[in-house]
Amino acid sequence: MVALSSKGKEAIDKILSDAVEQGKIPGLSFAATNIDEEIYFGKAGLRIIDDPASGEVDEESVFWVCSQTKLIVSIAILQLVEKGKIGFDTRIEEILPEFANPIILDDPFADKPTYKPAKTPITLAHLLNHSSGLYYSVKPRNPPAALPIPYTAAHSKTNPIGHFYDLIKEGLPGMPLLFEPGTNFAYGYNIDVIGFIVQKLTGKYLEDYCKENIFEPLGMKTTFHVTPEMKKKHVGLNFRKSDGTLVPCTEEHMPLTPQDDEDVHVCLGGVGMHSTLRDYLALLRHLLQIHAGRATNPILSTETVHKLFEPTLTDDGVKSLNTFNVLTDSQWSIGLCMNVTDWPGARRKGSGCWYGWAGTYYFVDPTTGIAAVYGTQIVPTRDKEVVRVWAEGEKALYAGLEA
Repeated sequence: MVALSSKGKEAIDKILSDAVEQGKIPGLSFAATNIDEEIYFGKAGLRIIDDPASGEVDEESVFWVCSQTKLIVSIAILQLVEKGKIGFDTRIEEILPEFANPIILDDPFADKPTYKPAKTPITLAHLLNHSSGLYYSVKPRNPPAALPIPYTAAHSKTNPIGHFYDLIKEGLPGMPLLFEPGTNFAYGYNIDVIGFIVQKLTGKYLEDYCKENIFEPLGMKTTFHVTPEMKKKHVGLNFRKSDGTLVPCTEEHMPLTPQDDEDVHVCLGGVGMHSTLRDYLALLRHLLQIHAGRATNPILSTETVHKLFEPTLTDDGVKSLNTFNVLTDSQWSIGLCMNVTDWPGARRKGSGCWYGWAGTYYFVDPTTGIAAVYGTQIVPTRDKEVVRVWAEGEKALYAGLEA
């Protein structure tokens, strides 16, 4: 079992404090665990930019983890696979009839796209590894880095899921796809759809299912609904202007998903969760324990967790993933992006990872037996300073590991 040396802790502490003192990031946190326990938790800066009264970022600070929601919702459906409620080859149209007649667009950039019917039905496996053909709209957004409209719209109270589907279809007669299911990779609404499947199969609101079967067993307070009490602990979202300065992000800078509890009418499995980093790290530690066959009351089987670290994409899918992704030499499993080579001085081959749109990141390295999370709240996504600190923190973590 690995540990982090005092020198390693000091190195990460300095990376975090330098980022704040140099004005690059207003507030952030980085945490790491081995299979048994947390080995580091570091934080620096203020919860709200330029507001000392807001308090400092700490272990109880809440982050909008955006696409890190996807791993949790993938785990939820994998639990139902293990219970025999659904199979990897199950046709989604059997559960959600809205997917019975998908269409493949000839040119998704066209104002009035032409299309043809898809020959291959979408299965759960296609949703899990983003090979269904569902995609985030390629049409111009305002601003260009904004989330797609189905995420930022005020969803109908009476039929929020139906409204979500309508926003995806954009007036087309069927669910629009970029390619035949199973043949390629496109990052899109796949895990949102999986969330709707979980609700349909269990008869439970996605928030309630995750709470009962994932969050409570692991002692997590992660949620789709930010209560007034949680809001007091939430790290403020910031917008980096073109001159590099940071200001609090408002709807004038970037349209956002509904954030207040009373405005959330649908659980968005691709982007909707809020969590402390310590809670998210507890989930990653549990996956390490299951992978090693050492978990108490595991939420998934060892066999299923091993599949989370096995590649699934076709060659064309790998090419598309590596074009889309900021990482190189990547693959996708049934729930994680994977690196297929060792990273010098960092995570090992076969590690799983992803990130959130608003500036949160994680990885799980079963070979080394560690996992880490990192977060701030800065948009547009993939902010250079945010990515730099994450990379430096990871290298300092590995450099400081000791047996």
